[in-house]
Amino acid sequence: MLEGTFITVTGFRGMRGKQPFPIGAQLLCCKDPNNTFDTEAIRVYAKGGRAVGYVANSASTKANGTMSAARIYDTVGDRFTVEVCFTTQTKVICKLITRSVDDPAALEDYRRPESLEDVYEEDDN
Repeated sequence: MLEGTFITVTGFRGMRGKQPFPIGAQLLCCKDPNNTFDTEAIRVYAKGGRAVGYVANSASTKANGTMSAARIYDTVGDRFTVEVCFTTQTKVICKLITRSVDDPAALEDYRRPESLEDVYEEDDN
């Protein structure tokens, strides 16, 4: 059995598909308390500041054996990182790496650039 805390990233179909989720990629998760649909929503960002999905928060969207956003919400900081472990057609399974990221230097890779051309340039190749 695998050790650690695992989450499911979902809701990425309209956000460039699974392209931002190669195995081993690190993603930044940010609590989204102003979300009108879910007060325990956690949004997921790829490097370059792209929103790529949400941490699944219901039995119908999360993979078996993973924690929902509600289950981890009080155990993590406002920002934390995960690493992509597995992908399916509709879900991305990630392992929790750091429970809290507060160092501005650690967030630099996830800052939204002045222009999105830099982010999408590599996607077009």
